[in-house]
Amino acid sequence: MKITILTPGPNEEDEIIVKMKDLSEDALSLIKRLKDGGEKDAIAAYAGDNIVMLPLGEIYYFDAVDNKVFSYTKDKCFEVKKKLFEIEEEFEKTSFVRISKNAIVNIKKIERLIPEFNGRFEGKLKNGESIIISRGYVPLLKRKLGVGK
Repeated sequence: MKITILTPGPNEEDEIIVKMKDLSEDALSLIKRLKDGGEKDAIAAYAGDNIVMLPLGEIYYFDAVDNKVFSYTKDKCFEVKKKLFEIEEEFEKTSFVRISKNAIVNIKKIERLIPEFNGRFEGKLKNGESIIISRGYVPLLKRKLGVGK
């Protein structure tokens, strides 16, 4: 692949031209990120009446309980006004992966995985918490980690 970068003239606006025989999923994802202004690095979360911009790198996992979604950091919990499937779609190309019907985990915060009976896994997080990875989501987690088949 050839990449050419040109500096626009004084009266020209910035422009990106994509010239490809076949647009792969990765190329389409990159184009979407460029159109959206880059990759998101934070999410709006609620701490009581306050809205905080929570950096994605601080989030250990998202959990859905009683039709509410919460994000958990090392030692705090915040409510997020999004559905779990919206978070899953929005951060699909990041280090977040669905691990059960009601949870999404940041794989960068997993310290170790312990196999359990019935094909489930227990995930020990770097903050000492444990999470359960449902057997139906284990293959997806392994792909995201780059292990197994």
